[in-house]
Amino acid sequence: MTQRHFNRWLLAILLSAPFSLAAQPAPKEALAKSGVLESNVAYLRISDITQDLPAQIQAAQQALTTGNTIAGTVLDLRFAGGDDTDAAKAVENLFTREKLPVAILVNRETTGAAEQLASDLRAGNAGLIFGSSKELNPDIPVTVSPDAEKKNMDKPYGTLSTNESVVAENSAAPSTLNHTNTAPDPDFLPYIDHTTEADLVREKIKDGLQESDFAPPTAAAPPEQPFIRDPVLARGVDFIKGLAALRRTHS
Repeated sequence: MTQRHFNRWLLAILLSAPFSLAAQPAPKEALAKSGVLESNVAYLRISDITQDLPAQIQAAQQALTTGNTIAGTVLDLRFAGGDDTDAAKAVENLFTREKLPVAILVNRETTGAAEQLASDLRAGNAGLIFGSSKELNPDIPVTVSPDAEKKNMDKPYGTLSTNESVVAENSAAPSTLNHTNTAPDPDFLPYIDHTTEADLVREKIKDGLQESDFAPPTAAAPPEQPFIRDPVLARGVDFIKGLAALRRTHS
């Protein structure tokens, strides 16, 4: 077989062989979640300290301050890692320049550049550390099991009865709907039941029941207000709001 024939044969084999390009996983966002809690507390959850993180935080802060007066930031570094120390330093500088208090949330799985960021922010008097970590020695220790902590992070709000209410991602604190009274649609007037409560009672008496058998209608109980059930997050929010209240009293 000549060299030319061999090359053609090899090319034919390569072209006929099955070829697949393995799908690469999408890069994980360095900033996993952002939002406003309790109307004036910025919340930023970090998943990884990467080169893109400073720009992502700046963009999130710009969005969160639109229509909101931010008193401080909860920086959630629980389960965060990374090895980009330059990005960690840039993030530290962002918060230091703002001169607003930072509640830094950590746990035993806060590692690498995320751990260094938490330490540097505290050393620069930008804020306090909340949570659990042997290496960081939090200012406000709060011990929560990893499984419970992940559930709390996914569903930070609850109520006394259900403990399952959740705030939406990237949204403000829960609020009630404002209902306005509007005139009824004329198209639906024929279908409105005009029977009064007295008419109903008279009908029941005809059926052999006494008026005393009917209990007076009771007022509906007011809806339960949701609260932050994530204990680490709750302490961080209280810290920011407490400092904001102190500033107001001394201004």
